This record gives sequence, structure tokens and C-alpha cells, in this order.
Amino acid sequence: MSSDADSGVEIKGTDDGSGGGREVVVSLRTYKAVTVFSTLIAIVSVLLGFAFLDAATAEAGPLPVLFDVLDVPLPIGPDVAGLVLVLIGLALIGLGAAVYVLGTRFRTTGMRNAQDDSDEQSGNE
Repeated sequence: MSSDADSGVEIKGTDDGSGGGREVVVSLRTYKAVTVFSTLIAIVSVLLGFAFLDAATAEAGPLPVLFDVLDVPLPIGPDVAGLVLVLIGLALIGLGAAVYVLGTRFRTTGMRNAQDDSDEQSGNE
């Protein structure tokens, strides 16, 4: 367990590289900000990712219609454009998942991990 006295951030976890979860203990105000914005970014990224996938696979989705209305010229062929849209969509979905996972690492001092309760027996022993 380490602590940064200047920022009020305490990091709990294992430093032995065993892959244990690292938790960052922050103030309540910071926790709320991180939770709200990480969830917002994750949701918007995943929705945009699916919109780009829809644009790549279907001709009637909102993005192809928007491209047609704005008369966006494609300097490349439609097959390559579809591939680019698929890659952008998958990257946005991955970004949303990564932001959400990193946002769940934060907790405030009053919170505790449900896995730390010793009252319950886990059947994994």
C-alpha cells in the first residue's frame, strides 16, 4: 500500500505483479467526478462505435444517411471505406470498455470491497 501525501491519493494493491486489482482511494468529490465522466465517455464511445459499425455494414443507418446528406466524397472505394468504418467502430467500443474499467478502479475512503468480507465462504477454495 502506498500513499501520495500531496494529492491525498492512496493506492491499495499488490506490487508483486500477480495481477491483483489495484484500487485508488480518492476523496468523495474526485470519486464522483471520475465516476460521472468515465461513465459518460464510455457510453458515448460505445454508442458511437456501434454507429460506425452500423454505417459500415448497412446502408440505411444514421451515419450513411448523414454522409449522403452532407455529400461527403469518399476518395477511396466503398469497400475500403467500410473497412475503415469498422476499424473506427471497434476502436471506439474498445476505448469505451477501457475507460469504464479504469473508472471502476477508483473508490472513496468510506467504501469497501465486497470481496474483502471474510464472513462469506466463496466456493473457490
